[in-house]
Amino acid sequence: MPDQNAPARTPHRPRSEASRRAILDASLDLCAEQGYGPVTVEAIAARAGVSKKTIYRWWPSKGAVVLEALDDVANPAADFPDSGDLRADLVAQMEGLVRGLLSDQRFGRALVGLIADTQHDPRLARGLVDDLFHPRIEDARRRLAKARDAGQLHQDADPDLAIELLYAPLYYRLLLHQGSLHSMDELRVLVDHVLRSTAPPA
Repeated sequence: MPDQNAPARTPHRPRSEASRRAILDASLDLCAEQGYGPVTVEAIAARAGVSKKTIYRWWPSKGAVVLEALDDVANPAADFPDSGDLRADLVAQMEGLVRGLLSDQRFGRALVGLIADTQHDPRLARGLVDDLFHPRIEDARRRLAKARDAGQLHQDADPDLAIELLYAPLYYRLLLHQGSLHSMDELRVLVDHVLRSTAPPA
């Protein structure tokens, strides 16, 4: 039987969307200004005009805040089109990724720092894979598998390997400070190289 003298539980307060948005924006702004490493939860709270307790009520760490901020940005930037023209769809999707995430210092510095942080935070690493990368890899895998079934790729083409060939150069440049692609023409050359390697027999 419940203890009649126990204090009533305080209902869990839902997140305020305005505060959530301010916190996410503050985290990316600070990463752009300072780099990911020096940013603290205290600094994010001060920039967003909320208390540190508010942030910890909704996220377990600075990394979790930045991850959600990047996930929000990636939703429109990384959508995978399906026009029936595989080359055009790959170029359009990858252009959105490069312009929206990798070339913009506000997002690129946050992503580089977050990836580094995952090396010693297994929980954050799982979140990065499960929340940010895996859904978008699944979209790409489905699109490439559909193209293979339609005869646009070799029947032995491996969608997972094709994804690595397409996207690894982007992250290589980002993570090793080689700069982003200098032009969208370079991106098209990359797509064409991968498609030639997976093309069906003539």
